[in-house]
Amino acid sequence: MDSALLTDVVSHLLTELDLPFRGVEVSTEGDITRVDIASDAPSRLIGWHGETLNSVQHLAKSIMRTKEKLERSPFIVLDVDGYRRVQEDKVRKVAEQKADFVRRTGSRVALAPMSPYFRRIVHLHVSNSPELQDLTTESVGEGEYRQIVLRRKDESAIKSGEELSPVIESKEDGLENLDV
Repeated sequence: MDSALLTDVVSHLLTELDLPFRGVEVSTEGDITRVDIASDAPSRLIGWHGETLNSVQHLAKSIMRTKEKLERSPFIVLDVDGYRRVQEDKVRKVAEQKADFVRRTGSRVALAPMSPYFRRIVHLHVSNSPELQDLTTESVGEGEYRQIVLRRKDESAIKSGEELSPVIESKEDGLENLDV
């Protein structure tokens, strides 16, 4: 992906939307293109639970897809002053805490419903962490209620339509303010 073009697209979007920023930096991490935006007023760019940031991200993806004539939207993640990275770390930490519970009790644990992006973060974290190799993840549910179930690998998978029990879901798992 053309980093200079992406920088121009995001800068132009932010200028046209009258959102304050000091600079835009593009980097690539695996298959993810990160756009880090520096701002003196990050809350204006982030919006309520990340809604403004998500909207600008969606527009940037659509514009890049059109300009580069791509079949699918590129995997672009916009971040403002580390906001997204903090949320990613929070999701990983919650997954590790729930992993300890799964090991101690043998029970399955359902994380709070979250966006496809954050579910992907959890799936990749569990599958790529050597200390979590005895566990597996599975997405269940529909739409905005889709969530990850963390379980031991030696437990059988959940079949379609099967009742999900036992499931331990905490309202205080640290994911309440996640921009899902």
